[in-house]
Amino acid sequence: MKIAYTVYKYVSGVLFMALFPLYRLYARLKNQDRDDLRQRLGMYAHHLHRGAAGTPQIWIHAVSVGEVSAASSVVEALRRQMPRCRIIFSTTTAHGYAAARQKLGHRVTLIFAPFDFILAVRRALRTFRPDVFVCLETELWPNWLVEAHRAGIRTALVNGRISVRSIKGYLRIKPLMQFTLAHVDAFSMICEADARRVELLGAPAQRVFVNGNAKYDALPFRPDRRAVEALRQQYGLSASEPVFLAGSTRHDEEAIILDAYEQVRKQLPELLLVIAPRHVERAPQIKRLIDTYGLPCQLRTELLQLGNARTAPVVIMDTMGELEITYGIASIVFCGGSLVPLGGQNILEAAAWGKPVLYGPSMDDFLEAQTLLENAQAGIQVRDGADLAVQVEYFLTHPHQAQAIGLRAQAVVRSNFGAAMKHAAVIQNMIQNEQVRACGR
Repeated sequence: MKIAYTVYKYVSGVLFMALFPLYRLYARLKNQDRDDLRQRLGMYAHHLHRGAAGTPQIWIHAVSVGEVSAASSVVEALRRQMPRCRIIFSTTTAHGYAAARQKLGHRVTLIFAPFDFILAVRRALRTFRPDVFVCLETELWPNWLVEAHRAGIRTALVNGRISVRSIKGYLRIKPLMQFTLAHVDAFSMICEADARRVELLGAPAQRVFVNGNAKYDALPFRPDRRAVEALRQQYGLSASEPVFLAGSTRHDEEAIILDAYEQVRKQLPELLLVIAPRHVERAPQIKRLIDTYGLPCQLRTELLQLGNARTAPVVIMDTMGELEITYGIASIVFCGGSLVPLGGQNILEAAAWGKPVLYGPSMDDFLEAQTLLENAQAGIQVRDGADLAVQVEYFLTHPHQAQAIGLRAQAVVRSNFGAAMKHAAVIQNMIQNEQVRACGR
């Protein structure tokens, strides 16, 4: 097992040195901040590691926007349990960084994570010297975890998730994963299936706990109705005008959605379609696709400009951070990444708003959420585009059934609130146990 890690360490180092010039060129073409690039190399400005006080020091890593949502709930729980703690919060993507800044502001020391390159990792760990290093969901980086453990830093995987799709890839490198997981002190997993999968990869069973999904705690249990009404006005919606929202759509799904929309629009010509692509940079491409259907469309950014009213039946969301509140104006929601084999997206965000939620057959990455909704007769899986059209039309023309299934979905989400406190308790117990051992020495 150690041989597998040694091979990884040297191969990843060689690949890093070979590919870094290309990454640097890419960053320059994308106008990436030089300081961001320095942070990815483990070099941080003095004010980041000396400017804030607090103990214990907890480093939490969440790769992108989805993980940031769950991590923010864990951060709030830690703040309640250990108000004097200092939290270093790292992300990998620019979108994740922006989401963390929006949700957590200056309550954390926000940084870009170093590459999983041995020298960058060591430099970052020496700089911040956290008491605990916490990874979110599926972030299992060998150099980070092994080097943190060797430096005497407690390590944990929190809100842990090992999907059906990812387990297949991990099993191909099981010796490396087994060695890496031996350096993790606690695994606080989402559900029993995740716990079984991480044990299959080599996690010691006595370190594995099941504590639920912290993303529930980040969902809008008290929706801002005034914000929703303001959004309805921006979209120029009357009280009775129906809205079909397709959220987090991926490549090839928009054509399926547009075909379904045209079918439903024969019966409901006033229906507004809002498409929120998973990657907003695809908005121009989607606009060109919609043009081929002969449908007028507008960008969300156009509606934000003063004096621009909505005149088109289709709107493309080309803004970040608005999808959650936009669920509030939807009559029915389709969650993307599920009509193509990409594992689905988080269906619970729409469910928290009490909306009927539709999704395709590819939900491997969110089986727990799918099972929860379907066990409560609150989830609607569609086979294909034709089935999508049938279900959208049915629920839009049967509002009482739509309301009933939406309320059941909302009740499921609310009943699972509280996971963030359990995950935070695992971190707190690790710190307290370490303090006891230190006193004993």
